[in-house]
Order: sequence, then C-alpha cells, then structure tokens
Amino acid sequence: MIFEWIVSILLLLGGAFILIGSIGLNKMSDFFMRLHGPTKATTLGMAGILIAAMVYFSVTTDTISLKEILISIFLLITAPITGYMLIKAAIHHKLDAKKGTKGLDNIEED
Repeated sequence: MIFEWIVSILLLLGGAFILIGSIGLNKMSDFFMRLHGPTKATTLGMAGILIAAMVYFSVTTDTISLKEILISIFLLITAPITGYMLIKAAIHHKLDAKKGTKGLDNIEED
C-alpha cells in the first residue's frame, strides 16, 4: 500500500538525520560546534520518525493519533531552549573555543 511507502521513507529520512547529527556530535572539534548536531539534525530526525508513527497509527487504527503531535511540539520547544542554556553555561564558565569557531566576537564580557 502507499502508506507503507510513506512511512518507510519518513523512517529512513528521520534515521538519516539522526545519524548525521550523531556523526556531527562525534566529529566536531569543540563544544560550541558539537552542540549543532543534537539540537538541529536530531530534532529533524525525531520529527520524521514521529510523523511516520502518526501516519502509521492513523491509518491502521482509523483514528487520528494525537500523542505524536504532542511529542513533536514538546521536542520542538525544548530542544532549542536546552541548546541555548548549554551555550550560556559554557560562556559563563569561559569554556575555550577553537580558532575556527564563528561568532566568538559576539560574546560579551562580564
């Protein structure tokens, strides 16, 4: 059926985004660069997997699945806030960054 193809494609895209985010977390050189993997790519990957689950359970049970929508909203709200708080903590503790990190001139001194 067509919904099985849609679910499969969404699962593959979500898994690919999560894999890319995990590789970025492992390969980047400092904390400031490493933070982009989990906050950006992994959030998109989880959204793809949750949309696939929503499509699958909506088709198989003949009702709209609202749990996945609530989980997606929660992830889309909390992931950027968590990333912001981690960056602020790193700046507060004066964590050193590599020379290639962009935006170091925008950090305000205490």
